[in-house]
Amino acid sequence: MNGLAAAPTEAPEAAIPYAPSRKSGAQSHAGDSVENAGQAVIGLLNQAVEAADANTKHALDVALKLSHQLQAAEARIAQLETDLTYYKERAARAEQWLNYISSEIEQNFLARLTAGGEAPSRGKNAGQAAPKR
Repeated sequence: MNGLAAAPTEAPEAAIPYAPSRKSGAQSHAGDSVENAGQAVIGLLNQAVEAADANTKHALDVALKLSHQLQAAEARIAQLETDLTYYKERAARAEQWLNYISSEIEQNFLARLTAGGEAPSRGKNAGQAAPKR
């Protein structure tokens, strides 16, 4: 012996031979390893197609759901913007009223206190109307 192990004469059972065995006569294609490998590849391709179809359907379902949620959110935003405009205008009107009331107090009551009890005079708001409602 030269130190090298002798090569096995048989292929391991896990290996798939690439050439058909050379047995006598015609051999059916059912036992052909190439045929089996081809069928296995086709089966795997079919599984991949089914998985891709399922993933696509799921993605479309999620996209549709998100689209509906986005539309609802946009509608809600539009409503909130309308409400914001309404409350800003309302706050501005309230501020006008507070300014008007403050000036009336200053002119009528504080002027009376500083004048020593004299009748209130109509000052800068004499001809001014109250803010519109």
